[in-house]
Amino acid sequence: MAAETLVPTTAEEAVASFGDGEGVLVFGGGTILMPEIAAGRLAPTRVLMLHRSGLDGLDGDDGVVGIGAMATLASLVDGDDPLLARFASEIADGEVRRAATVGGNLCAPPAQGAQRGDLGAPLIALGARVRSVGAGGERTEPVEDFLAGERAERLVLGVEYDRGARASAAETMRRRHAHSYAVANVAVSSSDGSLRIGVSGVGPTAVRCLAAEESGNPDDVLRDVDPVDDALASADYRRKVLPLLVRRALDRLEAG
Repeated sequence: MAAETLVPTTAEEAVASFGDGEGVLVFGGGTILMPEIAAGRLAPTRVLMLHRSGLDGLDGDDGVVGIGAMATLASLVDGDDPLLARFASEIADGEVRRAATVGGNLCAPPAQGAQRGDLGAPLIALGARVRSVGAGGERTEPVEDFLAGERAERLVLGVEYDRGARASAAETMRRRHAHSYAVANVAVSSSDGSLRIGVSGVGPTAVRCLAAEESGNPDDVLRDVDPVDDALASADYRRKVLPLLVRRALDRLEAG
């Protein structure tokens, strides 16, 4: 039986079509969903296609940078923020980045044998907020709170963060292959003496590392993050590597 396909042409239509999200599969760039559908692991009955919804904007007004949920990773590579550009440029290859979307990256479930959602780390470091709709209406919340919640029940409209003077740095560990996933990602930023640390690639979702932020001690990152085993690395290996990556990122931040 063919799935019912909804193709909204405005953000408002997309919100109305999504409703409370019950029984709706949201289709962004398709880089994650198409292989699942083709392999028969996913058989949706109602699909919300967002490619014509107008949710692909990149803008900056009143000191706030806005990124639409359908903005591609390639657009971030060419964007103004070096931290986002760094992470986006290391995800998959150029073909995938031209299709994959910011909303899809935030909502991606773990892959078979690997973790996803690399952009969570830099977005957390930037203090970004996610705008989404679903049961209970529209809300805006910190990226780390969105990731810790029921993402599958929300339709992401966009991400925003405050423009301002900040220093940032990153450290990543990846396998040397264009289509490989990260073993661990660390993104840090400092603004007005306030430190933010985001980690992704070590578990099902990116995490803000509050304990490490408060102490400035890289070893405290393991109080915030619970690494997992997968095909790329063991949890034990990630526990050994992660504090080293945090230390390197903080050293880069201090060095400017």
